[in-house]
Amino acid sequence: MTRIPDNGSVTYVVRVASRLPARREAWFDGFEITHEADGTTSLTGAVVDQAELHGLLAKIRDLNLTLLSVSPTAGPELLGSA
Repeated sequence: MTRIPDNGSVTYVVRVASRLPARREAWFDGFEITHEADGTTSLTGAVVDQAELHGLLAKIRDLNLTLLSVSPTAGPELLGSA
């Protein structure tokens, strides 16, 4: 079931091509981190605005992770309640 944020944010699932090292998980505080069976990592969490999304992507870049996808999954404008 998709969680609908109540603060106007949008929930994103960001996938990277490798397993996120445990020592780096703190960089993504507030995100659910899932190590997938195919060796990728999914980060799921609410993003309030574009600046926060760009900050998330910058962390991925700074860790030299390969970005596979960025997918919005739930939010007011996506669900027609904006």
